[in-house]
Amino acid sequence: MSATNASNGSRIETYEDFVKVHDLLLAASGLPQSLHFKLFQKLTSETFDGGAHFEIEPCEEGRQRRLLLTSETMAKDSNVFLIDHAWTFRLPDAYKLLQEVPGLVQRMAALMCVDVEDDGGSEQAAESGGKMTAEEVLESEIRNAKETGDGFVRWLELEELGLDDATFLSLNLSTKFPDLLALSLCGNKLENQEKLVEEVTKFKNLKALWLNNNPVLEKSDCGMEDAILQGCPKLEIYNSRFTHNFGEWALGFCADVYGKDNPASSHQGNLPLQSVTSLDLSNRGIHNLINKAFSPFEMPDLSYLNIRGNPIEENSVSDLFGLLKAFYCLQSLEVDVPGPLGDSAVEILESLPTLSSLNGVDASKILESEKHIVDSMLQLRLPEWTAEEPLADRVLNAMWLYLMTYRLADEEKLDENPVWYVMDELGSALRHSDEPNFRVAPFLFMPEGKLASAVSFSILWPTQNVKRGDECTRDYLFGIGEDKQRSARLTAWFYTPQKYFIQEYEKHLNKLQSKRLPSLSVKSSATTVVHRSDGSALRVYTDIPQVEEFLTRPEFVITNEPKDADIIWTSMQIDEEVKKAVGITDQQYINQFPFEACLVMKHHLADTIQKAQGSPGWLQPTYNLETHLSQLIGDYCLRKREGLNNLWILKPWNMARTIDTTVTDNLSAIIRLMETGPKICQKYIEHPALFQGKKFDLRYIVLVRSINPLEIFLADVFWVRLANNLYSLEKHSLFEYETHFTVMNYGRRLNHMNTPEFVREFEKEHQVKWLDIHQRVKSMIRSVFESAASLHPEMHDPKSRAMYGVDVMLDASFQPKLLEVTYCPDCMRACKYDTKAICGGGESIRGPDFFNFVFGCLFLNETIHVCQL
Repeated sequence: MSATNASNGSRIETYEDFVKVHDLLLAASGLPQSLHFKLFQKLTSETFDGGAHFEIEPCEEGRQRRLLLTSETMAKDSNVFLIDHAWTFRLPDAYKLLQEVPGLVQRMAALMCVDVEDDGGSEQAAESGGKMTAEEVLESEIRNAKETGDGFVRWLELEELGLDDATFLSLNLSTKFPDLLALSLCGNKLENQEKLVEEVTKFKNLKALWLNNNPVLEKSDCGMEDAILQGCPKLEIYNSRFTHNFGEWALGFCADVYGKDNPASSHQGNLPLQSVTSLDLSNRGIHNLINKAFSPFEMPDLSYLNIRGNPIEENSVSDLFGLLKAFYCLQSLEVDVPGPLGDSAVEILESLPTLSSLNGVDASKILESEKHIVDSMLQLRLPEWTAEEPLADRVLNAMWLYLMTYRLADEEKLDENPVWYVMDELGSALRHSDEPNFRVAPFLFMPEGKLASAVSFSILWPTQNVKRGDECTRDYLFGIGEDKQRSARLTAWFYTPQKYFIQEYEKHLNKLQSKRLPSLSVKSSATTVVHRSDGSALRVYTDIPQVEEFLTRPEFVITNEPKDADIIWTSMQIDEEVKKAVGITDQQYINQFPFEACLVMKHHLADTIQKAQGSPGWLQPTYNLETHLSQLIGDYCLRKREGLNNLWILKPWNMARTIDTTVTDNLSAIIRLMETGPKICQKYIEHPALFQGKKFDLRYIVLVRSINPLEIFLADVFWVRLANNLYSLEKHSLFEYETHFTVMNYGRRLNHMNTPEFVREFEKEHQVKWLDIHQRVKSMIRSVFESAASLHPEMHDPKSRAMYGVDVMLDASFQPKLLEVTYCPDCMRACKYDTKAICGGGESIRGPDFFNFVFGCLFLNETIHVCQL
C-alpha cells in the first residue's frame, strides 16, 4: 500500500507508510529514530505493556503517587511505551463532563488522590477506640506520668476536643499540673480572651503554648499575646512561633531534643544541644537570630540549618554571616533568597565557603551557573479539599497538577481551542525532576492516514539508564529554561519562595506608580479633505460586506481592484509584503495606522498604558505572562495573604471573540494556561455593574484621522452587549460562557437591545445619569489614544485613517474599565439597527447610514453623528 493510499483513508499497514504519514509528528515528539519502529509495532498492535515494567506506589501520605521501575534495568532510549489518555476535553466542558460521563469523576478523583476523606486529627481517637473526652485525656496523662516518670505531667495536649470556655475553666489545669512546660489547646472552641489569659498565665514555668485554630485568635489583637507573654515570662513558643524569649528549650524542641516524651532538660547535662546536627527553624517568626543558645558552643556539630520563612530583620546581613561562619561544621543551609542574607545565592556561598549545598542545590552547580535565585527543595503543591466538597470540585481544583495539552491543526488552520488531557494512572504517576530519567510526549496516531481517524496517546521512553527501584520522573517544563521563566512556572506544582515574588511585584508597582502622562491638547483639524483632482468620486476597495453594501454616498464608489482604489478599507493587516504583492502605493489611503499593534494587541495595549500612565483606575491590574509572571505571582500571593478576591481572567494576546479566554482563581491554572499560547492575565472585575442581573459591556466606535496632532472622534452610535445568564460568582459558573462573557453574535443566542432603551432602563434601575458615565468613558478613551500617540509617534502617517472598537465595562461604582481595542471592528449591529444619539439633541441615526458618516468624518472632515474627543 502506498502512502498516497494511506493519506486517502486506507488503513496504515507498513512501517514506511506509518513514517510518511507521521513524519512531522515523530519529529515534534522528540522520540529517537531508533524507537520509531517499536512505536509503530505497539500502536498497530495496541500494546500497553507498561505494567510489566513499572509499578505505582502511594506517597506523600497517600496524597500523591509515584512511578517505580520493576525491571532489573532499562537502558537509555531502549524502549517506548504507550500511555492512554484517561480524560480528554476542552476546558469549558470540564465540569459538565465530570457531571455527565458515568464513572469519570470517580476515576479522576482516585487518580488525583482526592477521593478519600481527610481524617486529620482523629488518629488518637482511632487508636483508643473512639474520641476521648478531656477528663479521660487528663486521667490517661496522670496515669502515664506515674507509671513511666516522676508523677508530674509537664506536657499536655488537649487538641480537637470541642472545649469551650466553661469546660476549659472547669478542668482547673493550673491546680492539677503546676509544673506544666507545654500546653496545646489547638482546634477547640475557646472564645473568651480575658478568661483564657487569666488561666494560662497561672503556669509560670510554661515554655510552649499552642492556641491555634480557636475562635479566640480570630478576634484577638496584640493585647492578648502581650498579656500572655508578660504572665508567662519563660514562654519560648507561642502558637508555633518563637517569642523574643526563645532559647535552648525552643531550639531543642525544633531539633527533636524536647518533646512529649522528654519535655524537660533535667537529665540532659549542661549542654543539651551538643549532639544536634540538624535544626529546622523554618517559619518560626524569628526576628533576631543572635541568641546565647544559638551558638557553635551549644551546637558544635550542627551541619544542616533551615531558617526559611523568618524575617530576621533585627540582624544585619554582615552580623548574620558572622554568626553562621562560626558554625564550622555547617554544610547545608536553607534560607529565603532574597531574604535576610541578601538577594544572591552566589554571594551567600561566597560568604559561607564551608557550605556544600544551598536550598538543596549543590554549591558548585550554583557557582558554576551563577544563578542568584535558587530553590530546588520545593514543597509539593498537593491538592486541598474539605470533606463536604463534592468530588467534581476536588477534581477541578486538583487537575492542574496533572493536565497536559495540545492543539489540533490541519492544512487549513490551527484549532482555536486547545485540547487538555489527563494521562492514565501510569502516566499520571510520573513526578517532576529537573534531572529526569524519562520523557513524555503527546502523539496523534492516524491509523487511516487522516486526522478524522486520529487517536491520541502519550509516549514514554527512558532518557537515562534506570535500575530496579528507581523512581521514574519527567521534566514538567521540558525545553523551558530561565529565559522562559522556568523557576516561576514551577509554582504551578510547588510552593516557591513567596517573598521573592512579592518583592518583584512591589518593585513593579512602585515603577507603575511613578508614571504620569500629561494630557495632549486638543488641536484644530490638521487633516485636509480627501478628493480626486478631476472631482470624480473616491474609489474604495473593501473586503467587508457591510461597507460594500452600505457605503452609498455619491462621493464614494466601490472598486474591485485594490491598485485602482483611492481608499483601501480591509479587515486584513497590510504590511510591506502585501503592498508589493497587491500593488498598493504610498499614495493610497489605508484604514490602519503603522504600529497600531500598540493598541490592538492586548499585551501591547497594557504595556502602552502602563509605560505612559502607570496604573490608571480604568485599567485593571494586567500582566503579560510571557514577561511578568513573577510579578503576577507576587500580586496573587499578597491578595491571598490579605484575604482579597483573587479571580483573574486570562486572554490570548491576539484572539477575538473570547477564544481561549478563561476565568479562574487557581494559581496553578493561571500558570499552566500559558502552555496554550501567550496571554495576558488581568484582574477580573468581580463586581461589575449589572443590567437586570446580567453582566454587560459596551462597544464604542472611535475614528482616528491623525496621530500627530491627535485627532480622534467618538461615534454617537454605541451598543450594549449582554450576557444571556444571570451573573454569578459561584464556582461552577466560571465554566459558563453565557454567564461571564457578552460576545454572543457568533453562533449563540443574541439578545440585541436598542441603546436608548438600555440607557433609559439602566438609569431607572440604578438611579444614575448616563451623561456622567459617558463623560468618564470619553475621558478614558482620550487617555488611551494619548498614551499611544505619546509613546509611539511612529504611528503617524498622513495616508492613514482608521476605525477602532473600544470595549468598556462598568464596575459596580459605574466607573469605566478598559477591556480591549479592536482593529476594524464588526459593525453589523451599527448597520442593522436604527438608533438615537444619547448625547446632544438625541437625533435619529439610521443604521444603513453608519458607514456613510464614518467615511464622511474620516475622509471629508465632517462631524455628523460624531464628537471630537
